Amino acid sequence: MGLILSSIVTEKATKASEKSNVYSFYVMPNANKIAIKNEVKKAFSVDVLDVRTLIVAPKIKIKFTKKGVQVGKTNKLKKAIIKVAVGQEIDLFGN
Repeated sequence: MGLILSSIVTEKATKASEKSNVYSFYVMPNANKIAIKNEVKKAFSVDVLDVRTLIVAPKIKIKFTKKGVQVGKTNKLKKAIIKVAVGQEIDLFGN
């Protein structure tokens, strides 16, 4: 799995996967929708109906200390939201 970094396991993502067969993954920032679709098909052997992507901007934090202003930031992330055909599912937990 070169393009898919990890699955997103939050309360909102889990509810969406149970309710409407929509799964969320963190992917490489340079991945496009066609490559993500092919990677998910190959890795999980499911039919992918739709792929939506979004880029999460880095968060910048500033601290004021005795030595001056300390600036730090998180990494830029890309998420892929994947809709799977009815009756199929992706087993994220390996049960």
